[in-house]
Amino acid sequence: MKKTLLILFLFSLNIAFVQGKSVKTHTFELSKTEFLLDGKPFQIISGEMHFARIPKEYWKQRIQMAKAMGCNTIATYVFWNYHEVEEGKFDFKTWNRDLAGFIKLVQDEGMWFILRPGPYVCAEWDFGGLPSYLLKIPDIKIRCMDPRYMKAADRYIKEIADIAKPLQITNGGPILMLQVENEYGSYGNDRIYMQTLAQIWKNYGINIPFYTSDGPTPYMLEAGTLPGCAVGLDSGSDQGCFDVASKMAPDVPTFSGETYPGWLTHWGEQWAKTDTTSLLKEVKFLMDNRKSINFYVIHGGTNFGFTAGANSGGKGYEPDLTSYDYDAPINEQGQATPKYYALRKLIGSYLPKKVKLPAIPQPIKTVELPNIQMQIFSSVWNNLPVAIHAVQPTTFEANDQNQGFMLYKTTLIGHKSGNLKVTEIHDYATVFLNGKYIGKLDRREGISTIKLPASDVKNPVLEILVEGMGHINFAQEMIDRKGITDRVTLNGMTLMNWEMYKLPMNEQYITSLKSTEKASEKQGLFFNGKFTLQDVADTYIDMSNYQKGIVWVNGHNLGRYWNIGPQTRLYCPACWLKTGENEVLVFDQHQTEAKPIN
Repeated sequence: MKKTLLILFLFSLNIAFVQGKSVKTHTFELSKTEFLLDGKPFQIISGEMHFARIPKEYWKQRIQMAKAMGCNTIATYVFWNYHEVEEGKFDFKTWNRDLAGFIKLVQDEGMWFILRPGPYVCAEWDFGGLPSYLLKIPDIKIRCMDPRYMKAADRYIKEIADIAKPLQITNGGPILMLQVENEYGSYGNDRIYMQTLAQIWKNYGINIPFYTSDGPTPYMLEAGTLPGCAVGLDSGSDQGCFDVASKMAPDVPTFSGETYPGWLTHWGEQWAKTDTTSLLKEVKFLMDNRKSINFYVIHGGTNFGFTAGANSGGKGYEPDLTSYDYDAPINEQGQATPKYYALRKLIGSYLPKKVKLPAIPQPIKTVELPNIQMQIFSSVWNNLPVAIHAVQPTTFEANDQNQGFMLYKTTLIGHKSGNLKVTEIHDYATVFLNGKYIGKLDRREGISTIKLPASDVKNPVLEILVEGMGHINFAQEMIDRKGITDRVTLNGMTLMNWEMYKLPMNEQYITSLKSTEKASEKQGLFFNGKFTLQDVADTYIDMSNYQKGIVWVNGHNLGRYWNIGPQTRLYCPACWLKTGENEVLVFDQHQTEAKPIN
């Protein structure tokens, strides 16, 4: 009896025990029209940022920046393929993969948390967060009840649930809600799939409210919402959007799941800039009507390495930039922008009298590098692995490779010059005949054919060095394998018997590079240079003197650059620099002359 009374007493005080410590717990529920925190109406003002796009050393500063702008909540996507790089092997510990650590930092700042784990997320991230090993299955169907996809998704959900369970609001943690899938009404209509995902989360111990997020149209909401789940609108910009949702889901609250203070940019475009006046009008409507809001994104960060995705929205293939600055209120390096100050002023005007927003954190320190003198270090041609033989070319994924490059090589028999066509080149290639550069192929520009000149070589050798850029992350073209995805023909004749060389440009490959004593004139060169720092701070690497490739600083992959712009500088965080000597390594697909980096 005494034990029962003690349990009731603790329950009445809303106390839970976490790792031997007592913490006050709260309740979070859905009414028909509002979110209820401890039984009272609660307006979520959320800023979204993605921990995988931010150096872990700066997580706290970015969270504090959001809080100082007026946010009481942080939302984040979880990128499945960032945590399961190899099938069945998960990493939630190293560097900025520490999901639990990120959530706890949010709680330490006295803020709430919204978890958006997918399994599909979009986010302009490679393959929308899905793992590329799925593409090794020739007939795979994604985002549906394909048992092979669901088996992998179940495994991933269990991993996330194990992390999220103790951090739910029901257990004294900050997680208020979990999103099921993402913008599913823009993709498919498998209601069983959506219901199954929700049930899997419940089976693994997730007992907080769920929500879905879709565009504010009847067909998207009908296909993407679930009974009993709150409705996020992408975006909820006016009363008409909310009216559409309330007709579809009258018994749950609706909020603006993605209010866009900025927008994404692809290679070859002008930087996206959004109108601050219309943004402030939208936010004022939401604040006046006590509608909850999630700014997508309050801070974008960086697509380090090969994490940038691509779109296919009517213009063909549209690869995303390395920078995910997004014209967001907090810029790529974590600094406040004029848009930030305008939103802070507006949100702050709704606070009770004598309540003030926290002070804005100090900007991150920066350093200007001296000009870095570069030299030719090596050549991809001198660092080829053992060849894989195939009758016809196969994709990266078929050979257990995600991105980077692959060299396809064959000897020409029969036709030896003329019209060369690569059917479905994914995504960019440089073409060589007998070691001489002939030209490029570019999926983005729809260039898949090239003229091979006549040669006096008896058995001409054709080489096609293919770069796989971001896997498409949205809509109906997401089955996007890399490399030569179909066939190569010369004057209509299918070319057979290929040697293929995997060049993943990963850490193992880069550290194994052998230097080249004699400079090569054949495109596909590595350049390196050194610079010395007395003190470390954030900086940007200006690649204006180079054409198209990848940059590493002290072994860390900063991402891609491309002279078609608009991005010319790559963000390098201080945590990847060191006092004393530092090294820059560049792989460029076209450059044959070493030039300084500014």
